[in-house]
Amino acid sequence: MPIKYVPFTPEPIEGQAVLGNFNRILKYKGADDVSKTFQRGMPLYEMEKQETVGENADGNMVIRGECVSACAYLKEKGIQVDLVYIDPPFASGADYAKKVYIRRNPKVAEAIAQAEQELDIDDLKAFEEEMYGDVWDKEKYLNWMYENLMAIKSVMNETASIYVHLDWHIVHYVKILLDEIFGEENFRNEIIWCYTAVSNVGFDFPKKHDTICRFSKSENYIFNKDEIRIPYAEGSLDRANRNVIGKGGMDFETIVLNESGKVPEDWWIDIQRAARYPGENVDYTTQKSEKLLERIIKASSNKDMLIADFFGGSGVTAAVAAKLGRRFIHCDIGLNSIQTTRDRLVSNSAEFDILEIKDGVQLYRNPVQTMDKIKSLIPGLKNEDSLDSFWEGAVSDSKLGTVPVYVPNLMDSASKLLDKVMMTRIIHQAIPDLSNNIKKVIIYYIDIIDQDELMQFIRKDDSTTIEIELRDLKEILDDIIIEDYAEFHTKKNHGDLFEGYTVFIDKFMSDRVLSKISEFNQKAFLNSSASKPYKPIQISEDGLELIELLSVDCTYDNGKWHSDNEIKIDKNGYVIVNGVKTKEFWNGQIRCEKKPLRLKIRNICGDETIWKVT
Repeated sequence: MPIKYVPFTPEPIEGQAVLGNFNRILKYKGADDVSKTFQRGMPLYEMEKQETVGENADGNMVIRGECVSACAYLKEKGIQVDLVYIDPPFASGADYAKKVYIRRNPKVAEAIAQAEQELDIDDLKAFEEEMYGDVWDKEKYLNWMYENLMAIKSVMNETASIYVHLDWHIVHYVKILLDEIFGEENFRNEIIWCYTAVSNVGFDFPKKHDTICRFSKSENYIFNKDEIRIPYAEGSLDRANRNVIGKGGMDFETIVLNESGKVPEDWWIDIQRAARYPGENVDYTTQKSEKLLERIIKASSNKDMLIADFFGGSGVTAAVAAKLGRRFIHCDIGLNSIQTTRDRLVSNSAEFDILEIKDGVQLYRNPVQTMDKIKSLIPGLKNEDSLDSFWEGAVSDSKLGTVPVYVPNLMDSASKLLDKVMMTRIIHQAIPDLSNNIKKVIIYYIDIIDQDELMQFIRKDDSTTIEIELRDLKEILDDIIIEDYAEFHTKKNHGDLFEGYTVFIDKFMSDRVLSKISEFNQKAFLNSSASKPYKPIQISEDGLELIELLSVDCTYDNGKWHSDNEIKIDKNGYVIVNGVKTKEFWNGQIRCEKKPLRLKIRNICGDETIWKVT
């Protein structure tokens, strides 16, 4: 349940063009009375501090949660941001997956090292894990974006700017939203970011650019043109050397070039994708280039200002902001995003807090996997083509016939809370569209207002005779969260070069990872042939190749995590010690100077489990 709703006014700027085919304020049929129109602010949930890295005197934040919930927290705390860059879903219809690499077992890695053999990247065994699906109904996407953009605007300083990074799928619609929310007069640039990549040419020109819409909140905004100058083209230098400009009867005049270079035009062809820059790729599907964010941050902010990215992804905005002496807020709903960003910032020696919004997001790792799992756990749930997309599907009842089932969209903050607003939509918009033979519907929820009050609200509304049954989705989600298992022992070092303690990992197992590997092996077997023989992924008895990161806390025995020492094993089997890359293989241990109180292990799919060390 939200603690409360933080008010903000989702109203278009007077005189602006609007998209009229989607709802901003929920009204139901026949609701002419203003008292029957429900409006909510931004839901404010409890915020829990998970970890502090360094002293963090600047108050940098890595937040796991949704954009709107994060903005509610910032607004409640009186925190305003000076620059926003967002790279939200593109409504592209694509599914995005993370490649999960099986790590080298320490014993195997040790044997390779002794034989002085090089690791062959082609021999690495991996499987893909779907992270999220960028599949949206256009109207729902625009409603969702409208709510997010209004929430973001409410925490922006008057001198702040926002850069919204999209592509051809939806940018033209979102540009109209931005005009409406920020005002056409505050539109600054449509930046075309061009990139090159090999592609098969069919019957269209290859689509090789993204569009970044730049808006300011007011006419008083920051633009540091001298911070982002680039070299002049050879042609410009040549004409300047000859002191010639103009032709066709125009007067000639002397060219005076700025010795620092020119300000880039609104088409950027000099910045490549992140994978093109050595050492920058963090294996995140939608990762953007640091050079891209460097230009944006330098142009529209000054040192010590606060930079926010509410769809933070790979953490590029936070990483570049830290390098440029800015404060930062990284927000994302995905666990993989939070972990990738955390490890990236640790490698950069940044200081920050990791916070988690208790808005239901922590109940799942990512929306796609959880929604798929939920469908399999609801007894009898099946797709029903005759139902509107509002309904997840239907179950069959011997007495009642078809029973439509509603499951909240875990990415949409507006659908997580079942209250009078949502129930009004269900009763007066969703249910009337059902066929006349429907006698009952089932409504799942994550959060709910007082259930007795809501049931009384339902009973008082006489517009439908269909029975409404409410069910708690958390009861299903609790069934799919299984913690990993580990066996380990601790030894105090004596007469060693390293004084302190060593934690030895004897065994590690993850049911969730093993089930993913089993699924991969089954598909590999079915797709095998004489030319493509079956090569299953096999895990050793100790299971240590399923570990990605280990961390020991020698400071606290409960509460927020404090990493006193940590080891991350990269996909090649090499260890990164406290953010510093090495060419050493992991030996199945982690050392620390003080007595360890807790041990945290992250598996290769990103699940983290904490054990007390005795």
